[in-house]
Amino acid sequence: MTDSIDLAEIPTMTDKFAALLVTETSDNSFEQNVVNKSISDLPANDVLIRVEYSSLNFKDALSATGNRGVTKSFPHTPGIDAAGLVEEDSSGTFKKGDSVIVTGYDLGMNTSGGLAQYIRVPADWVIACPQQLSARESMIYGTAGLTAVLCVNKLLMAGAKPEDGDVAVSGATGGVGTMAIAMLAKLGFKVAAITGKLEANETLTGLGASKVIDRASLDDLAAKPMAKPQWAHAVDTLGGDYLFTLVKSLQYGGSVAACGLASAPNFKANVYPFIIRNVNLLGVDSVELPIEEKRKVWNQLADNFKPDQLGSMAEEITLEQTPQYLNQIINGHALGRYLVKL
Repeated sequence: MTDSIDLAEIPTMTDKFAALLVTETSDNSFEQNVVNKSISDLPANDVLIRVEYSSLNFKDALSATGNRGVTKSFPHTPGIDAAGLVEEDSSGTFKKGDSVIVTGYDLGMNTSGGLAQYIRVPADWVIACPQQLSARESMIYGTAGLTAVLCVNKLLMAGAKPEDGDVAVSGATGGVGTMAIAMLAKLGFKVAAITGKLEANETLTGLGASKVIDRASLDDLAAKPMAKPQWAHAVDTLGGDYLFTLVKSLQYGGSVAACGLASAPNFKANVYPFIIRNVNLLGVDSVELPIEEKRKVWNQLADNFKPDQLGSMAEEITLEQTPQYLNQIINGHALGRYLVKL
């Protein structure tokens, strides 16, 4: 049972809590409202968590606008990220008051998600928040930061070194893009930020990009079977023809870590770059990553990958503001990360 509520009416500890609820209307459109839910509305999983922070991602925007490939049935609470304190755990894995992080798996897809003051999830989705990382910092990262470090790790495992040359990052103003730029710069790489938002030049160079390139400059290369080598390596968040344009613009032996489809899920390709320039196309997933691997990556995020400017790399918003910002994301107007304080 749900009903509309003012966030100020929600006490810290209660059976009632605030959540963003997406509902389908009679005309087959979708609307988002902050409502009052009960703990009993949550799925019967192991760990009840009082959420302190969440964040907004492209997948949340898809869920909030009724994308059935992400969320099959409505009403639904999105939010693929959550960080907070354990209230109870029937599995015995965690104790009350433990600071924990949940990202990926089915959270916010078909399981009630982190854009709410409480979630209840399986214990094997949950990791302890590293001591060097606050809950706030963990959600500035969120799935975007996790994905970015997985991309960087893939490039490093493929042999990428700062002396190789520029690393291109597409979708540079998005969550993964901004995180990847800051991490690569911290590791000593020169980063070429590729974006359709040239007005964000100062922001991107502030994150560590050594140059900012207009995404439109790649359009003329889409129909060509090969392109002049420009990048030592790349991180691609867009998919579509932009992905293969990066592949065929790599220097000999270069690699592209591909993690997104903000532009399109399909692209036209040929084998020339792979057999002539010995390049690599590396897939990256952060959703179904085994929990042990996630623990290792979160420890990296808390340590040597942590950007100096992390605390200021997100705009902090309230739960009531999330519909407005989800709309910006789905329409391509997002800039960086959005941190939701619950």
